[in-house]
Amino acid sequence: MLDAIARLSAFYKLVTHYFDQFEREYPHRYGMRFGFWRPVIRQAIDKFLECGDLRKGFARVRCPECREEFFVAFSCKQRGCCPSCDQKRSLILGIRLLAEVLQPVPHRQWVFTIPKRLRVYFRFTRSFLGDLCRAAYDTVREAMQLESHEQGCTPAMVGAVQTFGDLAHWHPHIHAIVAEGVFDGDGCFLPVPNILVDRAIEIWRGKVFDILFEAGLLDLEDIGSMMGWKHSGFSIDTTVRIAAHDHDGMQRLVEYIARCPFSLARMVKLTRDGKVMYHGSHPNCIRFPELGSEMDLRPGMRRQNAGDTIVSTRRVGIPYIWERQ
Repeated sequence: MLDAIARLSAFYKLVTHYFDQFEREYPHRYGMRFGFWRPVIRQAIDKFLECGDLRKGFARVRCPECREEFFVAFSCKQRGCCPSCDQKRSLILGIRLLAEVLQPVPHRQWVFTIPKRLRVYFRFTRSFLGDLCRAAYDTVREAMQLESHEQGCTPAMVGAVQTFGDLAHWHPHIHAIVAEGVFDGDGCFLPVPNILVDRAIEIWRGKVFDILFEAGLLDLEDIGSMMGWKHSGFSIDTTVRIAAHDHDGMQRLVEYIARCPFSLARMVKLTRDGKVMYHGSHPNCIRFPELGSEMDLRPGMRRQNAGDTIVSTRRVGIPYIWERQ
């Protein structure tokens, strides 16, 4: 819910002062680079500005015992532009996964990334993001089968498509919560504690190339050239492990992968000419963009806005079946 403190934030001021100008200037200033203007952007921002406003609607709550009453303003429930609603959504998702989905077995976070050269294709064709999540699951399935040597067993995975990086720039990648093993046909869990990450990366790279080759965006020459790169740009990180009954650790992990694309705490200042001072989470972050720590957002929040942001959660495998949240 957008309270009085949030209305004093740099982001709220940025939206109220500059979003209309951003919408006007978008077609000729950003349309070629980021695609056509989608009406959902304006709709999301308008709802965000009404979030937590009692004048726009509220619920009346009364305790049946003490009869105390208070009003609760309606929230906007928007993704990617309201930090408060995103935080509430991530909390609810974590509770739901722990109560209804995740089995009491060890899990690992798998983070799948792709080279910068390929990321632009996923900006203009958003259906590729779903294909990317399926490719991540197929990678987990094949890697697990190679390590477990069991036929007919299925891994379990909850995958979140994220389209933003640490500095709110375009960076499509997958965060996945993966059971540290597979389930057989009877639902019995078979641990697979060790995965050859390098082999999994090779599988992942092939899956991503297949998506873009079938779409006609890469040819065999392009793929052959990229296969020869010393540093491929493809990566999988599996270092984060959650023990079987570490509910607090799992809740924190779910909140992290379903978080808002930006942090109000790190958006420390809005200058008079519409530039935002935004702190990176790591001290060794490379300056971005060229202006250093000042991102020129005066016409709008272009590096990542409500139309660009996607945190799409999917459940895959047994017992975590496909589901778009």
